[in-house]
Amino acid sequence: MTNKQMHLRKQVAPYEKSDMWHSVRQLLNTLLPFVVLWFLAYKSLAVSYALTLPITVLAAGFLVRVFIIFHDCCHHSFFKSRRANKILGTITGVLTLFPYNQWQHSHSVHHATSGNLDKRGVGDIWMMTVDEYIASSFWTRVAYRLYRNPLVMFGLGPTYIFLITNRFNRKGARWNERLNTYITNILIAGIVALLCWAIGWQAFLLVQGPIFLISGAAGIWLFYVQHTFEDSYFEEDENWEYVKAAVEGSSFYKLPKILQWLTGNIGYHHVHHLSPRVPNYKLEAAHNHTEPLQNVPTITLMTSLQSLKFRLWDENTKQFMTFKDIKAMQSYKRASVK
Repeated sequence: MTNKQMHLRKQVAPYEKSDMWHSVRQLLNTLLPFVVLWFLAYKSLAVSYALTLPITVLAAGFLVRVFIIFHDCCHHSFFKSRRANKILGTITGVLTLFPYNQWQHSHSVHHATSGNLDKRGVGDIWMMTVDEYIASSFWTRVAYRLYRNPLVMFGLGPTYIFLITNRFNRKGARWNERLNTYITNILIAGIVALLCWAIGWQAFLLVQGPIFLISGAAGIWLFYVQHTFEDSYFEEDENWEYVKAAVEGSSFYKLPKILQWLTGNIGYHHVHHLSPRVPNYKLEAAHNHTEPLQNVPTITLMTSLQSLKFRLWDENTKQFMTFKDIKAMQSYKRASVK
């Protein structure tokens, strides 16, 4: 790590301490509105589903905010106490369908390897390089194309990850991680059973269904776009640098204020990757008061849509490429050979 990079991390260090009252206030202005909106969505079923859907959209936004709290707990940044973080993380993990210990492990690996081409595969989105794609089998290319299809990634993705993958322990998981997953699954099953008994399974699905799908798609989109953007950073292990990967390989997603609030400032992803111990409510301040962090790749709602066409990473040009680019490149090479 260079002196400049060490200095940058020292500049952010003062923002790494959580504030108890700020954390409690965020809990209140997140969990209470979510519960109230869920209840209102249920009550609105008696009026019209056209009224229910807008309420579930807003509730989904608050569920994303619940996930950000869960996310902070996994980094031990929401409270000073590790035990308090684990307890709250497990509770919010039940609401968001994520086992605390299990996701904490995979997400920690993601932070330690983000942008490292030689250490992909844990806690990240499947991304192939151009050379890997060309050298892969027909069925691997088909699977990759399906995986990167927006309808699959943001439509089927939440169902597969949240409802299926998260319910099982990873191979080699320790007992405390396995136990946490079991407890989370039991609590989820219990809450679902209780709600279905109290209001009926049809009403439960009509309310929770859109909340789950919308918040899930939004969550995966945020994770995707914060590392898949023009001029991102990917290097082989021997050239990979943590600070560069954090600042250059994580975007500054400049969102409208209401979306920034609902997403818990996670758009300041470059700050978060530089220092995961900064609680979400201090990310903006860390960005605003650290000059080097203000000159990072910035994307907006409009420009972020361009990331949907980014499919493969070209190690030669250090840029993302589309499937059409690959097809054109291969056609050009075949023509050159002839």
